[in-house]
Amino acid sequence: MFRLRSVLDLLVEKVIIVGSGCAGLTAAIYAARANLNPLVLEGRQPGGQLSTTTLVENFPGFPDGIDGPELILNMHRQAEKFGARFSYAEVTDFDMSNKHVRVNADDEWLETEALIIAAGASARYLGLDDEEKLIGHGLTSCATCDGAFYKNVPVCVIGGGDSAAEEALFLTRFASKVYLIHRRDQMRASKIMQERVFANKKIEPIWDTVVTKYIADEKSEMRAVRLRNVKTNEERELEVACVFVAIGHDPNTKAYQGKLETDPDGYLIARHVAESKHAGVFIAGDVADRVYKQAVTAAGSGCAAAMEAEKYLSESESGA
Repeated sequence: MFRLRSVLDLLVEKVIIVGSGCAGLTAAIYAARANLNPLVLEGRQPGGQLSTTTLVENFPGFPDGIDGPELILNMHRQAEKFGARFSYAEVTDFDMSNKHVRVNADDEWLETEALIIAAGASARYLGLDDEEKLIGHGLTSCATCDGAFYKNVPVCVIGGGDSAAEEALFLTRFASKVYLIHRRDQMRASKIMQERVFANKKIEPIWDTVVTKYIADEKSEMRAVRLRNVKTNEERELEVACVFVAIGHDPNTKAYQGKLETDPDGYLIARHVAESKHAGVFIAGDVADRVYKQAVTAAGSGCAAAMEAEKYLSESESGA
């Protein structure tokens, strides 16, 4: 594992990549193959959201599917094979006041000619007991990723916005019943999405209700949830094979807030393809993607970011 240098011995890196999910690792593969010797700062959750996904069936090239952690490990090895270096360091600050951009990783300032930010986004969960243990075992935030595993069984979706409506509608292709649990007495989703939800006989809304506990079976798989009506305080159990949490994502962009251009929800804004507004800073994956949030689209944006970074470095060296 690469060891961070002391700031006294600091050399300017060619490329630093923040994040080691599909976007970051794809960027690492392309940057390494271009002989840019990239340094990848993996953060506290190497592999990103895919590291908690049991089986990925929609990534091209794997007709029988592949475990999320295995896919990430393969990409990691591929990047290492071409010369990428890795550190578990987490970026907590960012500075672009000098000629080159700098990031603070575990209290060490690192300077680089090109920075690719692929730090991903974190799905919001409820913060209940045993939540982390159940992710990938009947608890997920991605119906597209995991819905096909729950054929002919009841599931529930937590949320009331467009994302929750989309998840619920998608799940009706597989599940025998989809309970839509919302803490209010009406959805926040757009009118057309609400009409689609209410027209689907497989979807049953449960209003004014919150989930207060996940209940696992003897195999530590989701068996049921405990519900509480926020108006009456009445509690009951609802048997479901999987809980899909659709209450939003938070992009991992805290270190860049107020320094790079973001939208009102904190997602970084790419000016052209993968370029930020600041020269030498490039963006890939879920830090900027509030629509698709798929492994394959993240990988594509990682490729674009690395190619744009290579082009930028080449032009900088030639004085173009």
